Parts: sequence; C-alpha cells; structure tokens
Amino acid sequence: MNKHVVVLPGDGIGPEVTRAATAVLREVAPDVTLEELPIGGHAIDETGRPYPAEVETRVRAADAVLLGTVGGPKWDGQPRALRPESGLLALRASMGVYANLRPVRVLPGLEHLSPLRSERARGVDVLIVRELLGGIYFDGGRAREEHEAYNTMRYTTAEVERVARVAFWAAKQRRGHVTSVDKANVLEVSELWRDTVTRLHAGQYAGVGLRHEYVDSAAMLLVTDPTRYDVILTENLFGDILSDLAAVLPGSLGLMPSASLGDGPGLFEPIHGSAPDIAGQGVANPAAAILSVGMLLRHGLGNATLANRVDNAVNTALRSSPTRDLGGTTSTEAFTERVLEALSQTGMLSFEY
Repeated sequence: MNKHVVVLPGDGIGPEVTRAATAVLREVAPDVTLEELPIGGHAIDETGRPYPAEVETRVRAADAVLLGTVGGPKWDGQPRALRPESGLLALRASMGVYANLRPVRVLPGLEHLSPLRSERARGVDVLIVRELLGGIYFDGGRAREEHEAYNTMRYTTAEVERVARVAFWAAKQRRGHVTSVDKANVLEVSELWRDTVTRLHAGQYAGVGLRHEYVDSAAMLLVTDPTRYDVILTENLFGDILSDLAAVLPGSLGLMPSASLGDGPGLFEPIHGSAPDIAGQGVANPAAAILSVGMLLRHGLGNATLANRVDNAVNTALRSSPTRDLGGTTSTEAFTERVLEALSQTGMLSFEY
C-alpha cells in the first residue's frame, strides 16, 4: 500500500494519542509513508499561524490526514484568526471535507462501561453524519462589539443535498434508516434543510426510511432510547453537540473516532478535545485516535480488511484493559501495547463503521 499520510498531532493530549495511533498504523500498514507536521497552537508557536501555508500544501498532496487535537489555555485571548481552533476550521475548509461521520457503538460485552443501564446501552449502534463546512461556524455574517455579538446560520440547497447523500448512502450499508435532525418549527434555515432532505429522499432514496426530529427532542431520545437510531443526519452546530452528547452511550469521548469526507483526501481524528489538564501524564485514552486509524484505512485508503483488524484489536484491549476515563487504570502506553498484541490474535468479532 504505497500511500502518503500527513499526521498533525496538534496540542494537549494530541501528540500522545496520535503517537499511539501511528504505532498501530505502522504495525498494520508498514509501507504507508507518514509525514508529521504542526497545526494549532504548536504551529502558532513555530510559525505564527495555526495552519501554515506549507502545511496546507502537504495536506493537499496527501492520500489521507490523521489529526490529533488542537487548542489549550496558552492561546486563549488571542485574536480569533490566531487561535488554534481557527487552524482546525481552515484545515477542514481547505480539504473540502463536508461530511463528518461519527460512529457511536456500545460493543457486546462492554455495556458495563456505559453510565446507562446495561439493558438501555445494549445494542446501541448509531452513525451521526454531521455537515462540516456550513452553518454558523463558517458563515461570514458574524461580529463582536462591546455590548453585542452575532453569528449567522446559513445553508444552501446544494450544501444540504451533498451531505444528505452521504447519510442515505451510509444507511443503505447499515440498517436502512435516516433520522434528519433540525429545528424547523422556529428556524427558516431548518425549514430549507427539512424540505431539501425530504425532496431528495422522495426522488432518489425512497427505499431508505426517513424520519424528521427536532434537535431538542433528539437530544433527549438519544439518551433515553438510543437504539431507535441508525443514521442521524444534521447540520454543523447540532451535530457537534449531539455527537458529544452521544459519547455518554459507550462511556467516554475517548471511544469516539471520526472521519471527515469530501471529494479529495479524508481527515480522520478523535472527537475529544485537547484535555490540557491531563496532557503529558500518560493517562489519556488513545482508543478514539486508534479507531480513527481504522476509519482512515477503510474510508481513506480503501482497505476494509486492515480496518477491521484495528477495530477488533481495540475492542479486545477495551475488554481487558480499560483506561482511567472508563474506570480502569491502564496508561496510554500500556493500552497501545495491548492493542498491538491483540492485532496478532484471531477469532475476534468483526465490526464495520
């Protein structure tokens, strides 16, 4: 597999979990070339910019990009353009990755890791498809004044259609149902969202089930009745909040990988933050970063066989060696070693994201 992957460790626990992820990637795909570059706060310190032009050039030439985390208190108070998070938004925009896939799964035998009752957590298998390049995060209608500030949420029909196609495609590979989440009872932008999804479904995806829900109702039901969901489709802000909320289902943000896809190379990253309070202590859970390698192999490099090996090895390690965020004591390094050991095992359950 002669492929080139750009690795952006970032800030906080990013370098630690990314080191674990790249160790696994090297183990299963030793012929993949890895190139490590700075982003976020570290890039600001080195170059004065959170997403340097030379990094963007290398990212555009890659077959896939593996990202750690960005941000931290060191860079708080900087002008928005010089904050680490601005580098993350610029990275997504420059790559054109408009569909963010966030799988949420409670694995058989690991229901006890969830804070929910086992019978409620059992069988949870949700894929959140979040629109990633539009809405309130990217719209230019924004300002901050002394006593007033505003941001604008805006979508076009084309933006809604392209991410909805990804959700319907994903549902066809899974259990065949999409729940589109909006706030169409009070927001005009959500009216457009709902009308567009409905029209696209009727015209091209009638064989896939479709249900519409308001975001406040979906937030409640995602916790009280999570097995009702197969694929959740939603816009940028709602998707950010709902996917973090969904992390309670398997037990930790440290179990939540993601893939951001567009028309070019994909971006793969854990959805958790930089956790500066535990950075450098060796206790961060690297599972989400390693599972993101699985998604990179599957969606970025087109190798589902290797992706399954990574997923199954993480599942095995979680059963025997939970990390601190899951009530265990396993360190970042020890968990990574357990995953590497499990890669040589056979007969493990196979899971598809």
